[in-house]
Amino acid sequence: MPILETRAISKTYTAGDRKIAVLDSVSLAVADGEFLVIQGESGSGKSTLLSILSGLDSVDSGKVLINDRDITNLPEDALAPLRNGFFGFVFQSFHLVPSLTALENIMFPAELRGDLGAREKAEKLLSRVGLSDRGANFPHQLSGGEKQRCAICRALVNNPRIIFADEPTGNLDSMNGAAVLELLLELHRERTTTLVLVTHSPEIAGRAGRVITLRDGKIAAGNSNA
Repeated sequence: MPILETRAISKTYTAGDRKIAVLDSVSLAVADGEFLVIQGESGSGKSTLLSILSGLDSVDSGKVLINDRDITNLPEDALAPLRNGFFGFVFQSFHLVPSLTALENIMFPAELRGDLGAREKAEKLLSRVGLSDRGANFPHQLSGGEKQRCAICRALVNNPRIIFADEPTGNLDSMNGAAVLELLLELHRERTTTLVLVTHSPEIAGRAGRVITLRDGKIAAGNSNA
């Protein structure tokens, strides 16, 4: 049974008097522990697909299932625990809270769950990514690579089953981008976490177990790198 599945999902946006079909009857199954890359040109629908998979966006038609549970029409109060526990998120623009320190940013999702061990977990993750000495720093005091490492720690603090990453190296130089990718892959292997990653990078795609390509809102190609 896949950990994550879509069945003929479609999504349309309205721009003025035009309707734009972003996803057109996309069906996809993701295995537990898999590293899947979603690629495609700008406007192909890949970020929209990631948002729908992770419960951040809704569909016009079709179904989204987690462990065979239909989450398509779940109310917000039922989706929120999934997004804060079962899922972890890493974004291109980091999305760290400016008024919180690096340590506090990492602790935040665990504190939302009432986890009394939030600080200890965050400190261990900071140590794991080589940032033990940066916990008291605010985001504006961190480099791009350090911010993304903090964002990865934040995504992992609740030990999610699935990590969704949207262009996680897109705002980084090549050296920091490579380091962040290696970190994600190490943590994916160590924790056997399912990793679903959107990227333009052929180098990143070449490291995935499977790649799907979106074109005009449809899956145009799929292959295995295994």
